[in-house]
Amino acid sequence: MKNNHIFKAVFAVMILVGLTSCDDREIIKIESGAAPIVMDLSAEKLFLDKNFPDTPALNVNWSQATFSVPVEVAYQIEASATTDFANKVVLGTVEQSTRTATFTVKQINDATKILGLPKDVENPMYLRVISSIGVNQMAATSNVTNVKVTPYATSPTYAYQDLFLIGAATAGGWDNLATNSNLMPLLKTNDPTKYSFTGYFKADGFKIIKVKGSWDEQFGLGAGPGTLSTDGGSGNLSAPADGYYKLTVDILALTYTFEPATVPATTYSNLSIIGTVNGNFDNDTQMTKSTFDPHVWKILGVSLSDGEFKFRANNAWDTNWGSSTEYFGTATQGGANIPLAAAWTYDIYFNDATGSYTIIPVQ
Repeated sequence: MKNNHIFKAVFAVMILVGLTSCDDREIIKIESGAAPIVMDLSAEKLFLDKNFPDTPALNVNWSQATFSVPVEVAYQIEASATTDFANKVVLGTVEQSTRTATFTVKQINDATKILGLPKDVENPMYLRVISSIGVNQMAATSNVTNVKVTPYATSPTYAYQDLFLIGAATAGGWDNLATNSNLMPLLKTNDPTKYSFTGYFKADGFKIIKVKGSWDEQFGLGAGPGTLSTDGGSGNLSAPADGYYKLTVDILALTYTFEPATVPATTYSNLSIIGTVNGNFDNDTQMTKSTFDPHVWKILGVSLSDGEFKFRANNAWDTNWGSSTEYFGTATQGGANIPLAAAWTYDIYFNDATGSYTIIPVQ
């Protein structure tokens, strides 16, 4: 019992000491001082050269954000097309109280693309720095400055695998050159393993390739009808007679179907694209009709602006096709305007019998 009383006494003393220590402890209060100020940009104007994407283009320096006690400060460098930064992009973030950042030609150009600044035109791009401590605590904003930037056009984001028909049964024949403009693409679907093509075939053989000008990746006849093989020595798929067929392909399951198809009897003397991508909805850019299949049209290497467009026949609105999907889809009569997000050079294919279209960015 004596030991128990001693333990209780010692414990009580420890509590009293602890309480006294809490009363004496100083509470540290962090208060912000001056916001960071962008002090210097390494250039007033930037003409971005696409041939040197990794070259440093702009260096940003700023003064230190101050606080009432020493703290670790992080800085975020932001860019915008407007002074209010309603639409902005984060160029970079630095920590450990670093007060300088360098950005490459590509980084600046990518930022202009996100901000929607027009290409090949000098635009003001506004910059500011945001300081903070902890997890975006006590954020402070610098003054705003700007640099005049002339961006270059960049290739659109095109994350799709195209397939092309090749062989005597098709418009392209067996001429596997990258310059063969008659190699027709299959229509892609929302399932990246499945494709289709509806069109005219001669009674002969054909295969499918992934890259125009290369036999490295091809699909031929598999072990039996309805199956595909990726072996370069595989046999040809074949059309039993001249006529219209629908080909469907599954490159994952390595299967296909090839069935007779019925297409409209109506053909057109001319077909064009029209929209803001080629000026406005008053200007037609004519497509070329296939001499192999009168329902197939193409225009290759056409430079288009970002915007929207439709296909139409005979330069009139009586017969027009549209859709809401970019790069590929099935357009319908009087459908929506087809969007195109980036100004670039494109190959465009259209089938007026089915409404299917393919738009491929090219260099």
